[in-house]
Amino acid sequence: MTEAVSCRVAASADLPAILGLYAQPDLDGEALPLADAERLFERIAQYPGYAIYVAEQGGRIVGTFALLVMPNLGHCGTPSAVIEDVAVDPACQGRGIGKAMMRHALRICAEKGCYKAALSSNLTRERAHAFYESLGFERHGYSFRIPLDPLSHQDC
Repeated sequence: MTEAVSCRVAASADLPAILGLYAQPDLDGEALPLADAERLFERIAQYPGYAIYVAEQGGRIVGTFALLVMPNLGHCGTPSAVIEDVAVDPACQGRGIGKAMMRHALRICAEKGCYKAALSSNLTRERAHAFYESLGFERHGYSFRIPLDPLSHQDC
């Protein structure tokens, strides 16, 4: 029998494991240096409604995601949520960890009264798309992005 998966808000001590999850070749294969991640983690902790979560199984971190619940002026002030940076240890994929993480995230969204939760996934990650759809997520609209060069805005 597989051990239960539990999700909780991440602590700074979890950062090495989280960075290891982000370094998967299926994602971008790179992760921040630990010192940079620690500084950024402290900044994230200052944002209301924004947290990094980890999934544990058998005392080991096997997954992570970020969740931002934000207030809105539109939609009659009803909050919405964005789920980002979802990663599961490749050796543990297919064991319900991603499902447990998404259910945890959606439970938080419901408790906060969100009218929607959104996430994005790289176009090439077809297995991830099928996974999200199996949980009830629907493809909706279009996602647009524009790469920005942070150095080009230093004259402001």
